[in-house]
Amino acid sequence: MARVFAEGRLVYGMQLPIQSQSTIYAEPWEAAATAADLAEVARAADRAGFGYLATCDHVAIPRRLAGPMSTVWYDPVATLAFLAGITERVRLLSHVAILGLRHPLLSAKQYATVDHLCGGRLILGVGAGHVQEEFEALGADFAGRGAVLDETLDALRAALGPEEYPEFEGELFSFKDLGQLPRPAQTRIPVWVGGSSPAAVRRAAVRGDGWLPQGDPRDKLPAQIARIKELRAAAGVGDPIEFGAITEALYVGEPGWDTGRRTLTGKAEALAESLRAYKALGVDQIQVRFRSRDRAELSDQITVFGAEVGPLLND
Repeated sequence: MARVFAEGRLVYGMQLPIQSQSTIYAEPWEAAATAADLAEVARAADRAGFGYLATCDHVAIPRRLAGPMSTVWYDPVATLAFLAGITERVRLLSHVAILGLRHPLLSAKQYATVDHLCGGRLILGVGAGHVQEEFEALGADFAGRGAVLDETLDALRAALGPEEYPEFEGELFSFKDLGQLPRPAQTRIPVWVGGSSPAAVRRAAVRGDGWLPQGDPRDKLPAQIARIKELRAAAGVGDPIEFGAITEALYVGEPGWDTGRRTLTGKAEALAESLRAYKALGVDQIQVRFRSRDRAELSDQITVFGAEVGPLLND
C-alpha cells in the first residue's frame, strides 16, 4: 500500500511556476523569474500546508512546438532535489516524469536519491510523453512508448524496493547483481500515473497508486474514476488508489484586474464551496493554480488560500 494522504479528506497541491512555462498556463512575469523566486514560492506553499509541489519533464522542445510550449522546462530531478533542501513538510511530485526517455536503473538512481535527500517525501508521477522529436533525439521508442512505460514501471518497482541488489527480468530490460545505494527513505515510493487516454487510464488502474488526469473537466471525472475502479477490480488490485483533478484557475478575493472568464474568484467561503464539489465526485486531491502578476502576488495567494480556503475544504 502506498497511499500518500489520509482517506476521506480533500488535499490540495500545486504545480510550481517558473520551472515550466507553456503559454497555456505561464504568467508573463515568470519569463524573468529567478531561482530565488522559485524558492520563495515553494517555501510559501510549504508554510501554507500544501500537500505537494509538482514539477514537469521535457528534455528538448522542437521548433514546431516552441511557440505554445516554450523551451523553458527545468530538469525535474534537479528541481526536486533543490526543493528537498529548502522545504520541510510538503510532498514533492514529478508531474509527470517521462520515464520512457531513460533506462529504469537511471531513473531509479535519480529518484531514490531524491527520496533519500527529502526524507521520504517523493511522489513519482509518470507519463508516456507526446513529443516525437524528443524521443528520437534520445534514441527512445516513440511509437512503442506505452509498452516501454508499462515495463519501466514494473522494473522501477523492483529497482526502488528495499534491496541493495534489485533484480528484474523483462522483454526490454533486465538487471541483477548491480547494487544501488542509497535506497529510498520510503519502503514503497507512491506512483501516480498521469494522462486521460484509455491507455493511461488502464495504466493507472493496473499499475498506479494514484491517477493524475490531464485536464478533464468536472463532468468527465466520475466516468473516468468509475472506469479506473472497474479495471482495478478486474485486475485484482486491492490496494486503494488516490484520484486527482486539476482545478480551474483561482484568485482568492476580488482581483481588481482581468483574470480571465474561466478563473474562479471570490471570498474564501465561495471558493471552498466550489472546490468541495470535487470531493463529491470522488476526487482525493486537487491541483490548484493561481492567477498572479508577480511573485509577491502569487505568494500572497498561496498564503491566503492555505489560511482561509484550505481549512474549509473538508467541512
